[in-house]
Amino acid sequence: MPEFSGTIIRLFNGLKKRQATGEGGLLTGTDPSAFDVTDPLRLWIIQVGVIIMMAQLLSLGLRRMKQPKVIAEVLGGILLGPTAFGRIPGFTQHIFPSQSLPYLTLVANIGLCLFLFIVGLEIDASIIKRNARMSAVVSLAGMALPFGLGSALSVPLYHHFIDPSVQFTHFMLFTGVAYSITAFPVLCRILTELKLLDTTVGIIVLSAGVGNDVVGWTLLALSVALVNAGSGLTALWVLLCCVAFTLFLLLVIKRVMLWLARATGSTDNGPTMFYMTVVMILLWACAFFTDIVGVNAIFGAFLAGIIVPREGGLAIALTEKLEDMVSIVFLPLYFTISGLNTNLGLLDNGITWAFTIAITCLAFFGKFGGCTVASRLSGFSWREASTIGALMSCKGLVELIVLNVGLSAGILSQRVFSMFVLEALTLTFMTTPLVTALYPPERRVSATSGGAQPKTRDEEGGDSDEDKKSLVDEEQPWRYRFTVVLDKLEHMPCMMALTQLVRPPIPYFSSLTTAVSMSAASDPAPLKYKTPEVNVSALRLIELSDRTSAVMKSSTTDTLIHTDPLLGIFRMFGELNDLPVSTSLNIVPYDDLAYTVADHAKRNASQLVLLPWLPPSVSSAETSDGGTPRREKFEHNPFEAFFGTSRDKSASVIHSQFVRGVFAQSETDVALFVDPGNYPNTGAGTGSSHHIFLPFFGGPDDRLALEFVVQLCVNPKINATVVKMEKHELETSLTERPPPAHSDIKTDTDSFALHHQHRVTLTSAIGPPDTVYGQPDTQTRMQSETADSVIWSRYASRDLAVAGIPAPLRAALSRIDFSNLASPVPLHAAIQRASMYQRVLVVTGRSKRLAVEDHSAELKDLVEEHRIVGHEVMTKTIGDVATAFVVSGCASGMVVLQAAKATTE
Repeated sequence: MPEFSGTIIRLFNGLKKRQATGEGGLLTGTDPSAFDVTDPLRLWIIQVGVIIMMAQLLSLGLRRMKQPKVIAEVLGGILLGPTAFGRIPGFTQHIFPSQSLPYLTLVANIGLCLFLFIVGLEIDASIIKRNARMSAVVSLAGMALPFGLGSALSVPLYHHFIDPSVQFTHFMLFTGVAYSITAFPVLCRILTELKLLDTTVGIIVLSAGVGNDVVGWTLLALSVALVNAGSGLTALWVLLCCVAFTLFLLLVIKRVMLWLARATGSTDNGPTMFYMTVVMILLWACAFFTDIVGVNAIFGAFLAGIIVPREGGLAIALTEKLEDMVSIVFLPLYFTISGLNTNLGLLDNGITWAFTIAITCLAFFGKFGGCTVASRLSGFSWREASTIGALMSCKGLVELIVLNVGLSAGILSQRVFSMFVLEALTLTFMTTPLVTALYPPERRVSATSGGAQPKTRDEEGGDSDEDKKSLVDEEQPWRYRFTVVLDKLEHMPCMMALTQLVRPPIPYFSSLTTAVSMSAASDPAPLKYKTPEVNVSALRLIELSDRTSAVMKSSTTDTLIHTDPLLGIFRMFGELNDLPVSTSLNIVPYDDLAYTVADHAKRNASQLVLLPWLPPSVSSAETSDGGTPRREKFEHNPFEAFFGTSRDKSASVIHSQFVRGVFAQSETDVALFVDPGNYPNTGAGTGSSHHIFLPFFGGPDDRLALEFVVQLCVNPKINATVVKMEKHELETSLTERPPPAHSDIKTDTDSFALHHQHRVTLTSAIGPPDTVYGQPDTQTRMQSETADSVIWSRYASRDLAVAGIPAPLRAALSRIDFSNLASPVPLHAAIQRASMYQRVLVVTGRSKRLAVEDHSAELKDLVEEHRIVGHEVMTKTIGDVATAFVVSGCASGMVVLQAAKATTE
């Protein structure tokens, strides 16, 4: 009788005789690990706890090596089995006694059926259709040659290690299937983590892997049918029943499931409770049918996953509901049982190790050679073809499932099973480093929608990198190429507001250009400004987690980029505001999010990266020492959550690490919009005006902030106040004086060149991401101070014509109030000056390099005055000056800027 059904019947018969358990427990001296057939739950909980902890501990180290989690689960089982921990006296008898294994196996088999259902959900026929010809050739070659080599090796293996009572044809068939299989689920994750899904290699491997997986499971079902059948005629009947059942599911039930999904609204709003119930009934009905006709139950579960509709992301939604329990509890149990059945101690002689090495080498070269030659004949280069061969040689958990089926059927012995398990682990472990060496990022070829040619243009018709102008120069001081980062729905309002702010007003700018041409003869230093072609590149970031649903999303980015709600909202925002918006979507691990932003901005020649920052709200107000509440502005200040006074501190800290990573790795100017939720309305035609406040302390970041404010003030609805802060040690009252005139300083191209000359940053490789700058020497500090004086005198001069300011800048500078402010406490003075305005947008540089003054002592006093704790993370992220304004709560919003790193040719 098939194993799955037989186990259920035996356990049901045992439970019928169950008696009431005793009242005794640990306090009465009862051993909690003692196995009781009438109450197996306690020992089962102990077993599950040990298995999960072992798998998680091993995965911590293997994850750093970019190895799939299945290796940790199988290694954990091997260590818990007779190979390692099983040699400890009493360990196996207390933790994994033989009487308890049927219960553990039953739960593991239930989990395996659920896992194969999820594997079926991952299978997308459209992937095969898009590249049917090449993928079919690669898939066929990757199965035919390994199957032949496995069948040939089975002859000496059978004579040395297999009992003669086992039929040779059965053993040969299982060996061939184990050799020809490819682990599609593990392959998807490797392709995603190595960022190969959008390459020609990744598309072919994904398509070939899908076909290989379907054929492999079909061969496994055929093998089990032949083993369970008593005669050839019975095997034929079993095969015909499976074929008829499969056709019935694909032609009838699949359409019924699609109709039911649409009728219940599951394709629009996710699976309803009723639809989920129907799916679960279908899953176990299919598993039951294939099990009772003589094929393993996992084949029926796999078929159930295939017939679930893909419309509206329904397959992904179902996966999200099931994957956590399957991956956390059920799969580790199954692969731990595989490890418990693996005894590497049986590999104790030369002939055994010789066969183990032969199994591993033939399995690798069969897959690698067949797929490489087929890919080369299909037109790929040798490097690409060898990469396809290396990826297709990944065995992973699928071969382990095949091996466990063969072991339970009595076809494989414990020794041969251990040899094949070691081979599967070795090939899976080799895949990632081998692909990284064969196909480094600089050698990769991205695929267009056609799937074969390298990309030379952006998704929506942008120019190639060679045609893009990336620098802000004296002929075009306005930044007009932006990368907008979209990660969460709650960040959308602030990103739309900041995008609207930084956009140069085209009609107004055109009139300024006309004014320049009319007054060119009278202008002492005219500049030939061109109307900028504003380009906004929206980058949608989705974190690639350990969940299968995230991998499924990454393999469907072609459709996801058109259905993602955040990108849809931003596209509509661009259409309503006549902004050309190009979109892209990346699904990458958390550690690669910051690099993805920096790389995207570099490839698109962006001049400014726009990042969101939206701390969670705090509802309760703190009181001062005297017991009086703070002013209303600070009562609802959400920045307190970032300081550790909120339950959402961990989320804010994690997001701050991402922001610091972008600051550290970006070779483009970065603007971080810190938005408390009451951001200013930036839509044109609202009739409202906005005020910007910039405290200028000096340094490359503050010079960038000053240029940024000047560009914002091109909009006639925006005016600004720029205060040059100076620290005086004298205990005098705050004095305000007009800026000095420096008519003898050159101000045209020199200021721009000097502004972009001293941008030197180093990335810290240890600890959380941050920007670390080299120790400035006297020369660089003097150059920075000279650049500060140049740009200040250029913009703050009272006589704009004498200073050489062309007409387009004059209109913007006429709306900016420049002044100097000297104080022994410059942060307090700047905050007091900014508090004079009702709604003010504070713009400041991050000022993490070449800082003129050290504000740490004064910032500490500010933090103590406002009774804030945990400000260190905020200081590391946005700097002392911006932190001071956040602590004070006087700003309606903030923009923190960091100048780009210098690029050396």
